[in-house]
Amino acid sequence: MAETEKKDLSEREWRDRLTPEQYHVLREGGTERAFAGALYHCEEDGLYRCAGCDTPLFTSDTKYESGSGWPSFFQPVSEGAVREIRDTSHGMIRTEVRCASCDGHLGHVFPDGPAPTGLRYCMNSVALHFDPEKG
Repeated sequence: MAETEKKDLSEREWRDRLTPEQYHVLREGGTERAFAGALYHCEEDGLYRCAGCDTPLFTSDTKYESGSGWPSFFQPVSEGAVREIRDTSHGMIRTEVRCASCDGHLGHVFPDGPAPTGLRYCMNSVALHFDPEKG
């Protein structure tokens, strides 16, 4: 899918492309239950991609156990892979993380992560697709 097509999908096309749970998280800003995501315990080497558009987002080298119940990373795969947006919903001030390519909601980033960044990108498993390292 070309870059320009990613943002131009209609809601109907997104619904056809994604499972109901993926649609709820990626397109409606939902959250999966803590400790329930398929990628929470994933310890394999590989690449975490956006479940909506397959854009590379995080590597297994930056994944760590935060105890939060969601896959956590200390940095994205590249500076332009994600967008960060101020989120004041639910009576809190947080920073929402979205895929820079398709604008899908991924989760939130918090300033309580490990070195070297001090950040915790707390992502929904359902918003990610894991691509195991080959070879």
